Amino acid sequence: MSAHFTLSEARIAILGLGLMGGSLALALRGKCKALYAFDPDPETVTLACQQQIADRVSSNPVDILLESDMVILAAPVRGIMALIQRLPEMHPGTPVVLDLGSTKEQICRRMEALPPRFDPIGGHPMCGKETPGLSNAEAAIFEGAPFALTPLERTSSLARKLADQLVNAIGSSPIWLDPAMHDRWVAATSQLPYLLSISLALATPQEAAPMVGPGYRGATRLAASSVTMMVDTLTTNRENIIRAMGEFRSQLDKIESALHDPSAERLANMLHSSSAARKQIVEDQRSGVSP
Repeated sequence: MSAHFTLSEARIAILGLGLMGGSLALALRGKCKALYAFDPDPETVTLACQQQIADRVSSNPVDILLESDMVILAAPVRGIMALIQRLPEMHPGTPVVLDLGSTKEQICRRMEALPPRFDPIGGHPMCGKETPGLSNAEAAIFEGAPFALTPLERTSSLARKLADQLVNAIGSSPIWLDPAMHDRWVAATSQLPYLLSISLALATPQEAAPMVGPGYRGATRLAASSVTMMVDTLTTNRENIIRAMGEFRSQLDKIESALHDPSAERLANMLHSSSAARKQIVEDQRSGVSP
């Protein structure tokens, strides 16, 4: 591929047609030269064909890899690492390889071991739904969402350009950072919220069900996420998540202490501080503040 190669000229193969891979296929239709897709599940392949998700869909990855010059790995984290290990035997060419995994350090280390003919770059769209599968895919989930890009030392300027074009084409905002920083940040912004969601679901008395309202539904929404995906995510970012849990536990202890105080002043101050902190974080995200 020449240095002037663009997304509109790319023949893209998406490996995995779950929620993220399927949504990306929908978002990329008409924006690249050709779009191919693979999924090991025959029912998913049938649905993808019915919905005309891509120009060609197969349950055999080799069928769609041979003609591709950009490969997107859209599986749970450990599935992505397994695909990376198999890529050299499945693809004889020199493709750009982008993954969509929700943790980056282990994936990027595995990418480093790819033969030199591959041009890898890490990625993570910060969006999604708790309902998995192709049947829940929609192109709109990427619109306005941050999309982390974590280049390796070996990542070429062409791969960077193609990844940037792809992110912008689907309506997301690229955030360039290193894999270690990515994993520290998502431990706090993505994985800890999931753990809080499941903790709340487990701590709620069943007899309280008649009093469930939108606040509870919103706070526990993430508990319905794919278990396979979340086990992979949590076990490939353990240290960062444990640190984030420690910080949260410290804040919870402070709130408990304030509740024991007969005066409501400490509690009110914490509530004001938390409101201001959230407002600032959300404003920084919307304004595109990045490292």
